[in-house]
Amino acid sequence: MGEGVATRDLLGRTAATLAGAGVPSPHADAELLLAHAWGVDRAEVATAAVLGREVPADVVASLADAVARRARREPLQHIVGSAPFRHLELAVGPGVFVPRPETEVVAQVAIDEARRVAAAGTQPVVVDLCTGSGAIALALATEVPGSRVHAVELDADAHAWAERNVRAVAAAAGRPDLVTLVRGDARTAVRDLDGTCDVVVSNPPYVPPGAVPVDPEVADHDPQVALYGLGPDGLEVPRGIAAAAARLLRAGGLFVMEHAEVQADAARALLEATGSFTAVETRADLTGRPRMVVGRRAARDVAGSTS
Repeated sequence: MGEGVATRDLLGRTAATLAGAGVPSPHADAELLLAHAWGVDRAEVATAAVLGREVPADVVASLADAVARRARREPLQHIVGSAPFRHLELAVGPGVFVPRPETEVVAQVAIDEARRVAAAGTQPVVVDLCTGSGAIALALATEVPGSRVHAVELDADAHAWAERNVRAVAAAAGRPDLVTLVRGDARTAVRDLDGTCDVVVSNPPYVPPGAVPVDPEVADHDPQVALYGLGPDGLEVPRGIAAAAARLLRAGGLFVMEHAEVQADAARALLEATGSFTAVETRADLTGRPRMVVGRRAARDVAGSTS
């Protein structure tokens, strides 16, 4: 079968290959790919490098295939089959948007509000529109025990990934009713919840049609339906999501929606244009960039109808 290779040397060669292919984080990706090929966690790889352990020949061969895929700029998460999101490890692959760290802050705003509702003695009712992999919905359901979480996804491929993740996390938590997953149009679904929700959260498609992502991992592998928000400004889908949130939320309920950094003013304007939200504001992501809009459902909209 051949001899093994020193872990440190293998990591160095792998990182150099990835760097030459333009991978943004070659050293981290080298460790994660080796951990996946070896069937260990990243900390064990680092320990093996420090202790001078050798990587078995069969693992080296398996790693070579993974490195070739990553050098072609296939997303790391597709190769290892999962992506971290807050405390969760979610299954992802072709056909579903890979959850990003910045969306964890969007989830945090929703979680904080759901916890506030729970602390007041009420069971929080939460809806995640355009759930994708189910990341936000599952974070809410597991971090705010007792909440009633509904997740909506229209695309068949993404819905299948969400279903897989909901099933796995629910089984691990021993809660078969952890999240109610609905396949449907986020703009019109779950009408039975109209006027009853405490929190509506969404990371919808919002990329304008001419703004093609630079990174091949996004441009070539994330599904277009999860990226492009339609309309000349990319906000046609978010407008529909905001209207749905106004329909779903009770008076005083919170809406939080992710958007692009350059869309902060437009995102606030679209919420205000519904006539249904007060206290509309932009909030920042982990790096301080304006990446989400937040608003509360008014008791009455501008037209004078009750919520």
